[in-house]
Amino acid sequence: MLRFPARAIVLVVVYSISVSSFVLAQQDRREEMRPRRTQAQPNNRTPVEVLDADTSSRSAAKEWSAPETAITRVDATHGVLNGAEPIMRIALATDVRTATVSTNAGLLSATDFAETFVPLGVARVRVESHLLAPMPVMAETFLVRVAGLSSRAQAEEQAKLIREATAEKSQLVFDAETETWGLLIGGRRSREEAEQAQTRLDEAGFVATIVDLESRAGNNSDSEAAKRPSPPIDSTRNGQPATLTRTVGSFTPEPRASTPAKTDPDPGKSTRTNNPAVRLAARSSIATRELVASSVTAAKLFSSTAPVLFASDDENKAPVRFNDKPYRGRVEIFANSRGLLTVVNVIGLEDYVRGVVANELSPGGYPQLEALKAQAIAARTYAIKNRGQFMSQGFDLLPTTRSQVYRGLSSEQPLSSRAVDGTRGLVATYEGQPINALYTSTCGGRTEDAVNIFVSEVPYLRGRECSIEGRTKLDSFTIQSAREPAEFKEEGHVPLARLVAMLSVHNFGMLPARISDSWLSAPVSMGELRSWFGSVAALAHQPVVPTGEDANRPPGFATALSLAVFGESRADTLLNDADVEYYCAVRDASEVPAPNRADVALLVRDGYLSVFPDARLHAREIMTRGRVLRAIARLLETRGLLQMQKGTARPAADGSLVLRSAKGKDQPFKVGRNAYLFRQLGEEIYATRSVILVGGEPVTFHLDNYGAVDYLEVRPAPNGAAADRFSPFSNWTVELTPGAVRARLGRAAQGIGSLLDLRVIARGASRRATDLQVMGSEGIAHVRGGRIRSALGLREQLFVVEKRYDSEGRVTAYIFTGRGWGHGVGLCQVGAYGLARQGWSYEKILQAYYTGIELTRMY
Repeated sequence: MLRFPARAIVLVVVYSISVSSFVLAQQDRREEMRPRRTQAQPNNRTPVEVLDADTSSRSAAKEWSAPETAITRVDATHGVLNGAEPIMRIALATDVRTATVSTNAGLLSATDFAETFVPLGVARVRVESHLLAPMPVMAETFLVRVAGLSSRAQAEEQAKLIREATAEKSQLVFDAETETWGLLIGGRRSREEAEQAQTRLDEAGFVATIVDLESRAGNNSDSEAAKRPSPPIDSTRNGQPATLTRTVGSFTPEPRASTPAKTDPDPGKSTRTNNPAVRLAARSSIATRELVASSVTAAKLFSSTAPVLFASDDENKAPVRFNDKPYRGRVEIFANSRGLLTVVNVIGLEDYVRGVVANELSPGGYPQLEALKAQAIAARTYAIKNRGQFMSQGFDLLPTTRSQVYRGLSSEQPLSSRAVDGTRGLVATYEGQPINALYTSTCGGRTEDAVNIFVSEVPYLRGRECSIEGRTKLDSFTIQSAREPAEFKEEGHVPLARLVAMLSVHNFGMLPARISDSWLSAPVSMGELRSWFGSVAALAHQPVVPTGEDANRPPGFATALSLAVFGESRADTLLNDADVEYYCAVRDASEVPAPNRADVALLVRDGYLSVFPDARLHAREIMTRGRVLRAIARLLETRGLLQMQKGTARPAADGSLVLRSAKGKDQPFKVGRNAYLFRQLGEEIYATRSVILVGGEPVTFHLDNYGAVDYLEVRPAPNGAAADRFSPFSNWTVELTPGAVRARLGRAAQGIGSLLDLRVIARGASRRATDLQVMGSEGIAHVRGGRIRSALGLREQLFVVEKRYDSEGRVTAYIFTGRGWGHGVGLCQVGAYGLARQGWSYEKILQAYYTGIELTRMY
């Protein structure tokens, strides 16, 4: 009953919705959605009679219904369905004791049965649930049971795990007919309480059933066993140990609901018509509770036993707020079956999607419009397919990772809202029906077949490579040069190509355009030495020192190079005689003249002056060009005298090197036509005619006098070339002790004793682990499908397992090296961003991740 001030006028309205069938089961994580049901939403109201002020509104909840809705397959860019935008009911909070609703404008309020909103005269209201009358006595005739346990010891272990997971106490029972043990969880309950307990147990990994004591009173195995105390029987059955080898981890997709619903025989290929049956969508509003609204200025504004809607009188400028957070649409509050408050945001589908896209794929981190459009269509499709998932609790979806992350108006971003507006009404369909548009944060380079994660076969959820298909997949990231790279037959000359190129771009004279084995192996001339020492002195800002005639041999070269770089003999000052003898430990040290010994010792110590394989300097021989240039380039590079720049590349664009500036903007650099290009392969860096920059590669480069790149050296990006490489979860490693692994697998692999080994014995299409064998001292268990990731507590199940052993051969650690984050099925969110960067449209992105779909405009 609503109690407003006398001036208030209250009208009654009936809401209606229609409910469609159950859909594919999924897990409770950010990308692994739970089993869901779909439901249409109310789009009209019908006013009826005015309520008498003394009429009680404690009657049963009113039934909702909606006009039949059809979805017609149309071209992705043509055709519009003449339909209305659906209304969504998003639970902002469940089971809270108080809720605060406010606005910066005028706050309006109406009951669930009122057509007219009434000004409250305040801007902030606190709502509580109060007990109106004693709770009616319910027929507590249902029990929740876990059955089929082979021994009392196993039953006691199960009871302990259930108590840890749910805080529920258990009573041990023995079934004499099947000679198995079981547990009665808690006491007698109502049907609704039993189903809620069953759901909690299922979510915690326990298989529970409901026993109806009235309908099965004659069944001794249920009713009688439930009543008798547990006998003191030993933990063996018939004198034999309990069974040790089991299979664990089969995924049960069928959700349980208080209202029966028809399920699709194949969740991927719906046989439903476009005229779903009308079902009751019961919001929990119990007759024993009333909502009491109060404010700072008024102890009590009104009370109501019906759900209450709150709105702002200026939604555009001053939206309604729940706990000071703004939301589009309206906020509804009602008392649920547990006597606490449920707060629901009643909002149009498009506004809801605006509050989802910005949180599911951040426009700040992944600013690609086409990727955000693909996310918007996926989020809209998911919402349409899964409306009514929580129908029995009075709302459609949760705002968390269990459904889709939704944070309301304050989280919206201009770019993501633009993506929503640009795809208004578009959904992905398969054979004319909205798909269950699963998506995952980071797929690790490949998505997986749904059947390998969620058990059910779904034709449009097939595994695929997270990249452009075919030989041209990396063409857009390729930078090419017209310069012919050096080709060597002598392995020792490979590093010299890089060093000579760095000297060349620093205007060292007398260097050929293309070096060869023969040129590097030839003796250096005095003219070349004088030219190169002059360039060294210029880079080091030292005066040019005359080069002696012995500068082409190791001792004289060491002294001349030290003077050109340092302006004096550093070694003569910093090393005493003992140091010189110690560092200059080559076999022909006696052939080094005394004036040069300190310089030779210092350059040998620091690795600039190379020693031959026979541990000699060959001090009396003329040095080769390669040996001279190696010493010069390495010393200049180490001293930081070469004007080389470093950075981390962004994906190449139009043949340009792209770097992120200090201001967070992408800055392109034109690469010269004859630039030196190098790429690391293994431990060496090789000259090449082209390099690929997909983003994330450490690069070293040099700019010529015109600002163009004339030298570019690339090391591979740690995250590879998959489209989802931009994610921080592209690669990860987790190390766990055997005890930690056993603890994490406690509920998924029970009764196996101490952990002995862990092996992946089956993998899916994407190489994800689909069958994990857990070997223990007392048996073997298998964890299969999507439960592997959740059981181990890992980001993904695309991983390999390594083991570390102690000196006695015992495993001390399991090392999981993996890729990705999420269940790996459907659209890869970061992968969509990567494909959009390569120029893909949202249509192409969606059709790549969802096999055989079409885009349909619903309204």
